[in-house]
Amino acid sequence: MTAVPYNIVFNSLIIHRPVMASIRNFPKSIVALGLLLCSTATQANPVACFNTNLGGFCMELLERQAPLTVANFIRYIDSGAYDQSIFHRSEPGFVIQGGGFKVTSGSNGAGVTQVNTFDPVVNEFGLSNVRGTVAMAKLGSDPNSATSQWFINLDDNTGPPAFLDTQNGGFTVFAKILYDGMILFDTIAGLQRVNFGGALSSTPTVNFDVSEPVQVENFVLVNSVTLHDVTAVFDGNALTFAVDTGNGEMYDVRLLLIAVEPDIVFELDTASVTPLEAGPANMAAFSGQNRTLVIPSVIINENALLNNVVLSLTDPAQFQFRLESFE
Repeated sequence: MTAVPYNIVFNSLIIHRPVMASIRNFPKSIVALGLLLCSTATQANPVACFNTNLGGFCMELLERQAPLTVANFIRYIDSGAYDQSIFHRSEPGFVIQGGGFKVTSGSNGAGVTQVNTFDPVVNEFGLSNVRGTVAMAKLGSDPNSATSQWFINLDDNTGPPAFLDTQNGGFTVFAKILYDGMILFDTIAGLQRVNFGGALSSTPTVNFDVSEPVQVENFVLVNSVTLHDVTAVFDGNALTFAVDTGNGEMYDVRLLLIAVEPDIVFELDTASVTPLEAGPANMAAFSGQNRTLVIPSVIINENALLNNVVLSLTDPAQFQFRLESFE
């Protein structure tokens, strides 16, 4: 096992020496039992990273909270539906919406076509439409009409004046924006908006001269989407994943970064522990014998994915873990 080299950047934190951090996987009531087990398994939700002409952003897909909606969204990603698509609606202080239209370059400017859609997905409202969440758009008269279009909540839209948690069966939140992605959407909300007619009545534009034909580069354009099947997500000084204690009990957990010097140390947020009924496929392994947890992959920002992250349980009483190594 290779130790972490000097001066490696871990999500903007400089590691000045071989470091060790440990993850606590268990609620306090089962920690003692967990330490006696031979293995545990962990997994985060899939992460979709979008490359646009204004920069990139990632979203964590909340498949345990909205499994049908996430499967529907991934189907559109896999089909290429969102490549060369645009954000066609901007409502500052409310939402940025996309997923419905693609653009192509023509002799008389850009051409806009609708995304080919699959059958509508059943509404799975459960999570609130707070700032930074991503939800499905749908017809006003049918809760189960969502297809390809989705939006980012720029504000807390749970109550008045939007009432997105209560109107039309509630709007299904299926993802959340990671890292500093909301900076991009706040930038989009500040762009010039143009009425191109129909559903494009409030479209954000980039350096667009209304006296000239609109070009592809005048739209906020999604160039490509990459889907990451990761084991864990590190964001906002927290490491989140699911854990199987090895005795049929599984939990969602969050580890909080509490120190970076002399070692990188995490501590279990006991309030985050949530029981799960089914286990994920993407597994990590915990050895109760040597108190070592190996996480196959951790996404730490839009462009960085760590493999074979090794953490050691160093303080069972405080549920603290120290980072050992990664690739």
